[in-house]
Amino acid sequence: MIGQRIDLGWGVRAAFTDRWGGVSVEPFAELNLGGAVGDDPAAVRENRRLAAAALGIDPADVVWMNQVHGAEGFVADGRQADGEAPAVDAVATRVPGLALAVLTADCTPILLADPAAGVVGAAHVGRPGLAKGVADTVVALMRELGAEKITAVVGPSVCGRCYEVPEELRAEVAAGTPEAHAETGWGTPALDIPAGVRAQLARQGVAVREGEAHVCTLESEDHFSYRRAARTGRLASYIWLGGGEK
Repeated sequence: MIGQRIDLGWGVRAAFTDRWGGVSVEPFAELNLGGAVGDDPAAVRENRRLAAAALGIDPADVVWMNQVHGAEGFVADGRQADGEAPAVDAVATRVPGLALAVLTADCTPILLADPAAGVVGAAHVGRPGLAKGVADTVVALMRELGAEKITAVVGPSVCGRCYEVPEELRAEVAAGTPEAHAETGWGTPALDIPAGVRAQLARQGVAVREGEAHVCTLESEDHFSYRRAARTGRLASYIWLGGGEK
């Protein structure tokens, strides 16, 4: 259920789910946390409850986004009412106990924190979001809240060896972020979105923790992958400041 947990210090916690331990049935089996993929809404609610319980947080304290592959973001200052997830791809908060969540099934989730300043952030980065600079958006939001020394963790997502794209698209994205230029394991043009994200964050002075959390979702049967099965569930990545644990 919870594929990995990371302690970022000073009471900041991060976690990444896998696909197991939920109640959804095929093709969303088992722990689908995405509410807009065609799954039974009751199953999604129960899965979100189960995941929150495994993390020791209240499901009502989870802040969701209606992700649109853009570069807009917002500051969360309290609980969301049902159905009020804004159409953004980045969020930040300094409210203890609010858990910021990112939904993915090949796109790249990034979780960020300045534990000393008491600020956390999260962003959903797909190919369009990389090109539009959504990583810069979440860093800017955090700095507006007082963050200075930011650390990031890059979560499960499709790797550059597997993300095949047309040559024209690779060239277009790599023109803005050269580090995203890649080649598949079978020798065709590809994009490495996680590498591009790391490079963008580094240019913003953000320290990226290496060797943690990154799994290729296409290669792993323990994770949902849109490229492997277009009709599938969504993983969630969570980050929160201490204060919401039960």
